[in-house]
Amino acid sequence: MAQQRIDTMTVSKSRKYFGTDGIRGRVGVWPITPEFVLKLGWAVGKVLARQGDGKVLIGKDTRISGYMFESVLESGLSAAGIDTHLLGPMPTPAIAYLTRTLRAQAGIVISASHNPYYDNGIKFFSALGTKLPDELELAIEEQLEQQMTTVDSAELGKAIRVVDAPGRYIEFCKSTVASDVTLNGLKIVVDCANGASYHIAPNVFKELGAEVIEIGVEPNGLNINLQCGATHPELLQKTVLAHKADLGIALDGDGDRVVMVDHKGHILDGDELLYIIARHRIAQQTFKGGVVGTVMSNLGFERALNELGVEFVRVSVGDRYIMAELHKRHWSLGGEPSGHIVCQPTLTGDGIITALQVLAAMRSQHLHLAEIRSGMNKFPQILLNVTAPQTLSIEKPAIQQAVKDAESTLGKKGRVILRRSGTEPLVRVMVEGEDEAQVRTLAQQIADAVTAEV
Repeated sequence: MAQQRIDTMTVSKSRKYFGTDGIRGRVGVWPITPEFVLKLGWAVGKVLARQGDGKVLIGKDTRISGYMFESVLESGLSAAGIDTHLLGPMPTPAIAYLTRTLRAQAGIVISASHNPYYDNGIKFFSALGTKLPDELELAIEEQLEQQMTTVDSAELGKAIRVVDAPGRYIEFCKSTVASDVTLNGLKIVVDCANGASYHIAPNVFKELGAEVIEIGVEPNGLNINLQCGATHPELLQKTVLAHKADLGIALDGDGDRVVMVDHKGHILDGDELLYIIARHRIAQQTFKGGVVGTVMSNLGFERALNELGVEFVRVSVGDRYIMAELHKRHWSLGGEPSGHIVCQPTLTGDGIITALQVLAAMRSQHLHLAEIRSGMNKFPQILLNVTAPQTLSIEKPAIQQAVKDAESTLGKKGRVILRRSGTEPLVRVMVEGEDEAQVRTLAQQIADAVTAEV
């Protein structure tokens, strides 16, 4: 198995502001400032205005800075002559869906996803509900270099609030499983990470018949992702065991990723959820093509798919690259171990819909989550995050030597990946192999080598 080292910063090196998932950073630190986001809204509006008349949807998660950025985006778009429809707090995949169904020119999400409250970001969807094409992102960046102007008062954009957005999305989520799928008799813990899904996810599962125990549904602007949700599933584990629930579902702050917990308290990550969905679709004879994963996908996952006769390909980390590969191959299923999973008919990662596909598989096979996960044996995989400035080169000789030493030790029975985060000032170290103790030691040696160069 070939080892891989990927620096995601090289993917978007031609861009000044856009990263792998929009623009993200610390609130108050350029470019995540009111001044910049005001001009960003204007630049987006000017680019869209060249394509014709239309409207733009704006949604957000629950972090406190969302109110500020929603206002300045609306102002910038208005100055460019573009109307805005305000959705309020809504999951990222809901905004993608509504952008398409409401026939908007674009959708804007104000969110830093799984990051803490003091970060925020702006990302965009096209009229089709997909990520913006590269050429549009580059056009927006070029427009940002121009002096901001305001259209004539008679041409200013207007803003209205969309009041039925939650209900529209709840019905869409339910429509992604067969009409005879019910959750009657299931006790489910749902952790919404005090994020954008707090008023959506519990209702989806309740309306399908489940008894729902809600946690992470009291956002105050500061507690999004705070010791809860998909990035901190420990709370979900404890709650499932304490209530003797059948399973638990944890979303992240903007609802585009999910992890699940079985009744024994075991966590199922994105690889395991993908495997369950793929195997179920094969049994239902609705599966076509293969599965797209990333360089972080577990080697055990790849081998389990191969045993099912399913082709598996890896791409760089990020749903942008997963979607591009799915579109290229005309496949319908892909995702990441983090729980960011794309399973059509969705066009982006969707935590609620992913969970529903897993629940549908459980109901069809009359199995518990602990039972339906069988058939895939994960390799021990250690992921370490090392805080490092973006200026640090991971190509430094000492760092590369540590990687080569680890690769030599593992041989063909493991993988080493060293890459920059596309959204945070981190270097991510991943080592995977058959021996957990050995993998942990090798990962720490590489992390120490990175730290020594900071």
